[in-house]
Amino acid sequence: MSRLGKKSIHIPSGTDVAVSGDALTIKGKGGTLTKSIHPAVSITVAEGNVSVNPANSSRLAKALWGTYAAHVNNMLAGVNKPFVKKLEVQGIGYKVDLQGKTLVLTVGFSHPVKMEVPEGITVAVEKGVITISGADTDAVGQFAAVVRAVKKPEPYKGKGIRYEGEVVRMKEGKKAGA
Repeated sequence: MSRLGKKSIHIPSGTDVAVSGDALTIKGKGGTLTKSIHPAVSITVAEGNVSVNPANSSRLAKALWGTYAAHVNNMLAGVNKPFVKKLEVQGIGYKVDLQGKTLVLTVGFSHPVKMEVPEGITVAVEKGVITISGADTDAVGQFAAVVRAVKKPEPYKGKGIRYEGEVVRMKEGKKAGA
């Protein structure tokens, strides 16, 4: 039994939730999000609340019950207040620029790395900090992970791209021979 799925989810004011066929659509001031619904889960909207229930008693339905409740919660939160991830670029000569919808990273390679910003995501750059924001938590987290994967922080000097507040365990370098 899902503790998260048992609770009905309150719909904030100014947000519209619609279920049509196998699609869930949530509209708010931050945008519109749509998600397909698995047949093992049923979602109903009534009296300002959304309830998620398993369609049958199979193991898959029970597993997806809480997952879809969490997805609905995240979608409702995202259309009202965008999700934000911040990345720090650290290293001598490392820099980041935003040219239109293209993120240009200069992080120690022989060429700059260019990345297109996906639809629905906003990117801002200032003084070595990349701020990624958007209504869809999955898209924001995925794009932040892709940007970080370009140059992960290395353990000897700590150079690279890291999440804000991420602690990199530093290793000890070579010792001088005696």
